[in-house]
Amino acid sequence: MKFSVAGCLILLSSLLRPVFAQPGNDSLPQRLSAIRQRPLDTAHVNSLRRLAGTVTDSDSSLARQLFEEALSKSLQLGDVNTITDCYRLLGVYHSAFNRRDEALRYYRLSAGSAQQNKNLYLLAGVQYNMGNIYYWKGMYDSCIHYYQLAAAVFEAPAVLQQQGVTEKQVDRRKSDLYGSMSEVFTTLKNLEKADVYIDKAIAIARKYNSPAAADALAMYMQTKAGNHAANGQTEAALRIRLAFLPQMEQGQNAPIYRQMAYQHISQEYLQLNKIDSAALFANKSLALASSIKVPNAIAAANWQLGCIALRQHQYPLAEQYLTAAKAHYESTEDPEEQQSYYEAMRELAYKTGNYKAAYDYAEKYQTISDSIVQSARAREFAEREMRYETEKKETQIKYQQSQLEQHRLINYGLIGGLLALGVILFLTWRNYKNRRLLQQQRIHELETEKQLSATQYLLKGQEDERNRLAKDLHDGLGGLLSGVKLQLGAMKGNLILSEENGRSFNLALQKLDESISEMRRVAHNMMPEALLNMGLQQALQDYCDGLSEGQAFVIHREFHGLGERMAASVEVVLYRIVQELLNNAVRHSGASRIVAQVIRQDKEVSITIEDNGIGFNTAAQSAFRGVGLRNIQSRVNYLHGQLDIQSTPGKGTSIHIDCLIEHDEHNGKD
Repeated sequence: MKFSVAGCLILLSSLLRPVFAQPGNDSLPQRLSAIRQRPLDTAHVNSLRRLAGTVTDSDSSLARQLFEEALSKSLQLGDVNTITDCYRLLGVYHSAFNRRDEALRYYRLSAGSAQQNKNLYLLAGVQYNMGNIYYWKGMYDSCIHYYQLAAAVFEAPAVLQQQGVTEKQVDRRKSDLYGSMSEVFTTLKNLEKADVYIDKAIAIARKYNSPAAADALAMYMQTKAGNHAANGQTEAALRIRLAFLPQMEQGQNAPIYRQMAYQHISQEYLQLNKIDSAALFANKSLALASSIKVPNAIAAANWQLGCIALRQHQYPLAEQYLTAAKAHYESTEDPEEQQSYYEAMRELAYKTGNYKAAYDYAEKYQTISDSIVQSARAREFAEREMRYETEKKETQIKYQQSQLEQHRLINYGLIGGLLALGVILFLTWRNYKNRRLLQQQRIHELETEKQLSATQYLLKGQEDERNRLAKDLHDGLGGLLSGVKLQLGAMKGNLILSEENGRSFNLALQKLDESISEMRRVAHNMMPEALLNMGLQQALQDYCDGLSEGQAFVIHREFHGLGERMAASVEVVLYRIVQELLNNAVRHSGASRIVAQVIRQDKEVSITIEDNGIGFNTAAQSAFRGVGLRNIQSRVNYLHGQLDIQSTPGKGTSIHIDCLIEHDEHNGKD
């Protein structure tokens, strides 16, 4: 049976060990009061973060408040390293409490800050944490992608050149990362690669002679044993687990890992039909799981004891254990766990003569088995279909190209051999030319059909119309209004007006000035000059400054990698997306703080807009019916991007967009 915690054996250790320490002797209110009385500096923020870590187990709500207070104060200080680490720790906090989307949001912010400050060690650590989240979400391709990004940084010599980073620190992170990669490939049934990575982790752990290294080695050997078990080498797996069990029991690893070792040893003894030993370790597993109060571990231990009792024909005892595990397995989202539980219950019902219940459990087992097979087949079919379509298009292109080459050779032969037959040659050449044009047109269609869409023309038309209207307003209407103002100013000196009429005349001139200013503001918003002349970064900075000037809210902005110009159409679309998102936040959220982050790396651009406003219910369909969000979605589609909206009433809104820049030209022109 797959034990759900086992897949996280190495992944959890690297997240929780640095953060959740034990509190000191001083009372919590005294410590918090002392910290808040200190001057606001990085030491102040670091003290808040450490205190949050000490109370996470005892008061998770207070811990979250302290982590968020540390982040807010780090933003006030503007120290990039401190900001980066505060984002990271909030990601770790939410990850520890299974709030995975929230954890990913903070990890993205941390990665952006680390990239800005070129902190390679911290960037790789955050990428590793993001891989862990995707592992727990079952998104293994994304998990491996982020693990490989982290491995590339940890394995590069440049990371050791950073101040304060030692070879021992990097080795510790690399070994944890390799252990995690082994777990992923074991889950994907790629046991050959799983062995390669766990052997790398073991080799690093053997370099050091310390209690921490011994604990890490014991953990990695448990993973190695799991790979043997998955290969059907049960005796080899059991020998490894028993050899390193004393270190698991005497070392400083968390009790949950010792409990998992007991659980696996019991399972392997049972597979070898050594019932007494299996029962001994299953009871150890249940006792330890109960003492540390981990529900899924308690359920797994009860299931194991139930299976052992079935093997011993002790059916009342088996029913007692399996009934104790029932609530967990009927509510779990893991179909393989449910399948194993229903198989045990079917066998128990059959052995006790309750054939109707046995039939019902067999039906449940088969239903889950079919769903697992169908899901696997659906994924396999989708992957095959995608590969087939890709290969089909590539084959068509190659065929058309080979046809062109073949006809070109035929044409040369005809020209050299049939000069005397002018009329026939002319007709043949014309026919060939027509075929070649058709073939070239077909190749062009195959190459460009993935790039062209109606959205491109719609957005370009919108921007052209905005540009035209902006010029007409500025050059046409603006000039007329300015002329009227000059004429009225000249008339004022030639007219004799009463005091009341003079005030009215002056008020009219003032309103005319306001109209000219408003007209110019509208023209600027329709097509800002800074975007055309200075680029996207300057235009966004100007817009944020203008939007927040004299307002009750503050816009924290972070723009990275925008110095190099992109195609003008791309810069305009990105500007409109950020403009619309910020306008929505200002108009609807009632926020006091808005964060705007735009990061470009190679051909990828990510946009994050957050606020601490009133938020909204994303489950309500009416929340997504507005014209503004539809415009944003169409622009994101234009850039082949993805839009992710996270919001909770009363807790603000976070919008994240990932885009792909395909038409990248350095001169900023299409």
